Amino acid sequence: MTQIMFGFALTFSTAMIVIVADVALKVAADGNKPVLSLLVIAGCVLYALSALFWFYAVQHLTLAQAGVGYSMLTLIALAILGAVFFGETLQAREYAGLACALMSMVLMARLA
Repeated sequence: MTQIMFGFALTFSTAMIVIVADVALKVAADGNKPVLSLLVIAGCVLYALSALFWFYAVQHLTLAQAGVGYSMLTLIALAILGAVFFGETLQAREYAGLACALMSMVLMARLA
């Protein structure tokens, strides 16, 4: 596996961990859970774990490559999860933002 592919795999793993943490925090917030609830603590622990993955990801990628990959993955996944599981609606500007995220990933991949 090349350095770049390994770096993107670590970036993808970082994004997946953060997405799970974000969902846990959203469920806790929507349920009016206290800050010291299990969901909030789990979200915080997952964020800390994601920092370790991020550390190793940026050893194999430029910060720009890792940042765009991470941002694109989290933007798209969280928009979909928000719409499907939390009933949030996507407006034209959100669709435009998602399209920009995809285009930035394509541009960064070409520069790699």
